[in-house]
Amino acid sequence: MTLRIAAFAGSLSSPSRTRALVEQAAGRTALRFGGTAVTYDLTDLQPSLGRAATLDDLDPTARGIVGDILSADALIVGSPVYKGSYAGLFKHLFDLIDPATLAGKPVLLTATGGGDKHALVIEHQLRPLFAFFEAAVLPTGVYAGGADFCGGQPAAPALLDRLDRAVTQFAPFVERRHAALSTAA
Repeated sequence: MTLRIAAFAGSLSSPSRTRALVEQAAGRTALRFGGTAVTYDLTDLQPSLGRAATLDDLDPTARGIVGDILSADALIVGSPVYKGSYAGLFKHLFDLIDPATLAGKPVLLTATGGGDKHALVIEHQLRPLFAFFEAAVLPTGVYAGGADFCGGQPAAPALLDRLDRAVTQFAPFVERRHAALSTAA
């Protein structure tokens, strides 16, 4: 069974550097481990996300996207930095999710911001959020500032090296998954 990777960008912008970063991470992960990847962002969940008090309040398309994200074997999530933290609607989505749904799921955290002063958003905001869910957050998070992009795409060599290092950290989870599937067959 093919590894399914879901990437989610907590951005409403189009084009979005956050989406470009999570798409790049998802593509590299799929290539590295022979999986498939799909990327979504906040615009894909509109207009129902802002009105939703539960996942059942989402329209059918948005509910299907959230189901796809939650059922993936591995997640890549990212948020642009707003006022030193993740986006409000990004957090609202995760407020609707049952914590048990993400327990043990491998997650690569990413974030984008205008400059380096926001780089700690992964450690101080995103990592605690996913620790609450008991997700298996990868040790390396990937932050990208404005200077790391060229033509809207991640381009800085140091950023791409860090992204590859983070993607490689999915390996133990992929190996366990393959072993579990082999013994079940």
